[in-house]
Amino acid sequence: MSEYTVVREYPYPVEEVWHVMTDPGYVARWTTTGQGGSPDGFAAVPGTRFRFVGKPTIGWAGVVYCEVKEVDAPQSMRYTWKGDEKSDDVTDVTYLLEPISGGTRFTWRHTGFTGAGGFVMARLLGNVRRKMMDAGVPRALAAYHAARAA
Repeated sequence: MSEYTVVREYPYPVEEVWHVMTDPGYVARWTTTGQGGSPDGFAAVPGTRFRFVGKPTIGWAGVVYCEVKEVDAPQSMRYTWKGDEKSDDVTDVTYLLEPISGGTRFTWRHTGFTGAGGFVMARLLGNVRRKMMDAGVPRALAAYHAARAA
């Protein structure tokens, strides 16, 4: 089984990072970075079914189907991830937020990929997530922080 984990530290309190990671108005600001998709119907509420809609490519319609399974605000959230609505291949995404000196450690863990195709998908998605975490999230956090200060 394959998986990937991306860990980043941000100079903002947990509550602000949580807000940017879970508020539908801010989520699209960072998920569309690189090859990422825009959320449709997302809410950080267990049982919520939502989609990430991206650019279709050969062999993929550009939509990921998800369902929020667990939320423990502002520390964690877990949701399922399916690349095809009819597929039985379901993986899990977990967000973990921890307070650290000077800010927040955010961990994105995506588990449950199987077979050779799963290995390739985990590598591809890991690269996309790194771009989101390195470029998109800091921009969204700065915008949120500036809006709060105004």
